[in-house]
Formats: sequence, C-alpha cells, structure tokens
Amino acid sequence: MNPISLDPLRSSFAALRAQGLRARDAARQLGLSEGAVMAAHAVSQMSPQQASDSLLATVPLDGDWVRILQGLESVGPVMALTRNEHVVHEKVGAYRNVSAQGPVGLAIGPEIDLRLFLMHWHAGFHVVERDAQGLKPEQHSLQFFDRHGQAVHKVHARAQTDLAALEDLVQRHARPGTQPTFEAASATHHRDRPDADIDCLGLGEAWSNMKDTHEFFELLKRFQVGRLQALRLMEGVHTRRTPLVAIEQVLHEAARTGLSIMVFAGNAGCLQIHTGAVHRIEAFGPWLNVLDEGFNLHLRADAIHESWLVSKPTDDGVVTSIELFDADGGLIAMFFGERKPGRTEQTAWRHLAQSSAQSSGDHTAQREAA
Repeated sequence: MNPISLDPLRSSFAALRAQGLRARDAARQLGLSEGAVMAAHAVSQMSPQQASDSLLATVPLDGDWVRILQGLESVGPVMALTRNEHVVHEKVGAYRNVSAQGPVGLAIGPEIDLRLFLMHWHAGFHVVERDAQGLKPEQHSLQFFDRHGQAVHKVHARAQTDLAALEDLVQRHARPGTQPTFEAASATHHRDRPDADIDCLGLGEAWSNMKDTHEFFELLKRFQVGRLQALRLMEGVHTRRTPLVAIEQVLHEAARTGLSIMVFAGNAGCLQIHTGAVHRIEAFGPWLNVLDEGFNLHLRADAIHESWLVSKPTDDGVVTSIELFDADGGLIAMFFGERKPGRTEQTAWRHLAQSSAQSSGDHTAQREAA
C-alpha cells in the first residue's frame, strides 16, 4: 500500500508530479524553489523510502562536494544533468578524475566532463522517488542546489548503476534530520557598464593577443565588460551575429557529416560538456533536441535572443564558437568543434560555423520567418 502524505505541501507536489510536471515546474506552481521542496521532503532516517509518508523522500548531504563526486566513480554509469533556464544537458557515463583547487573543480572523463564552481553549491540531497502505482522501480538521484534553491547539478541512477555502492556513498555523507534553508533570489539583473566607459581599443588588443581560450574570462574581468557586451563591442573584428536558427542548421549538418563537436551548457555552479558526434536531431514544439544514446540536449529555440559567431586566437590557431544568449543577456549554450591542446581547429567545423553567419541580416526577423 502506498503511503499518503498528510502534509499539504507534499500532497500538492505529489499531485502536480502525477500530472506529469517535472519537479522544477511543480515547485514553481507551488511558489517555491526546487531546493525548498526537496528540503520539505527531508526525513530523519537513513532509509528514506521507509521513513517517508510520501512518494518522495530526501536525505540532506554534508557539504563535502568534491568527495561526494569522487565517490561516484565506484557506482558506475549514471546520468549527469546540468541545466539553466533554457537548456538541459544530459550525459551518461562514470565520474572520473574529480579534483578541485579551492572552490573550482573538474571532472574529466570520456563521457562526463564538468567544470565545477563550488562557491555556488549550497545544499545537496539523496532523493528517492516512487511511482504512485508501484509499477516502476524507485528512482534514486543526488541533487545539488545553490543558496536560492536552483539546481546546479543532478546525478540520476540508471539501470547499470550499482545502487549498493550509491547507498554506501550516501551513508558516508548523509546528515539526516537536518533541513537546509534557502533565500529568495534577487529580482535585479546585473547591468553592464556603459559602452562609453569600456576601453574598446585595449579590449580589442588584449583579445587579439590571447594565447589560450581560458584567458577570455580574465579578459572580461580585466576590462570590466560583460560577455555579451564584449561580443557586441568586437562585432566585425572578432565576432559576427548569426541567424537565430543557425544552431539548428549546424546541428543537422554535423549529424549528416559525422563532424565531432563540443557542446557546453550550464549555470553559475556547473558547466557540462559533450564531446563527440551527434546523430538524432529533432524538434518538438519550441524544443530543439539531440536524442542520442549517452547524450541528450534539450534547447528552447524560442529563447534564443542573440546568436554569435566568436573567434578567439590561441597558440594553436583561431578557435571558433557559436554562442547563444537569452533576452536578459544570459549565456544559454556554446558550441565548438572538437579539438585537443596542441592541435589546430578542425577546418570542417570552422567552415560550418562561419557559413552559419553568412546570411545574418535582421536576426529577430529570421526567427519569425523560420
């Protein structure tokens, strides 16, 4: 017999989930962050499926994020999920080579490739969710949130996952009986400095003298310029606008030719990377999807407000990317050709990316025409 929650929040959340809403959307319907809903389902015992009075139960984890992620190597294949408002990036594989220097970490493996910004990690949970009809097995995941309750990263068990090893990892890091708290997100958005206050000549010179793409972040800090603002100020020199539909064309052509690409997507706390070919590209409503074994991407094409072709010089030659931004200037995702240090960029990728910008015209009108 399935337990029935007497808690109104838990009952309301369960009802929304039963309607097919994702946890994030169900939490929004309740006027809460996803992290706050997970905290509201926290139990005081190490076996949440036995201790809970609802179909969802969580056990809070300690804050030793690096050791938790390092411990995932023993559990075998899982699905790593990182998202922002407009894109979901999912990779299946094992966590390997997890390390950190201070608040910045890495996970570098053939499938799961992450850049971790741990200063934004505030709370984590072992989450167990059951099917109301009892027809499906329990779903286990580790979920991590920032101080506003927004998910920074999730790890979902798969059929091949060693659940005993996962339970052992949770045992070592669980803090049952605690309940993390979250604070409301600020309604204000970051505003760039006025263009007139930016040293555009210095910015252009420093850009031209880059030796590695990783220098770009320091360049933005040095000149106190926003990422999208920098692309706009360097338009015609290092950047060009592309049609908003360019990335769909690029993905289809990459799939047709077997071109190996890199897809970067994430949020303030985690950047997740896919490297390899893409195969099945499909659109469902506003969603542009990559639906491959081991890699799924779900991109809200209607959220793309600006699309840019970006060139960055390096010691290995120019590196070309397509970068997508939303209406608030937030970075949605970045696309590169596969490359390795010490090697030049693939000519096929550069030609494909550059061709996407040939008919740039009025970028807003082209979304409507599409």
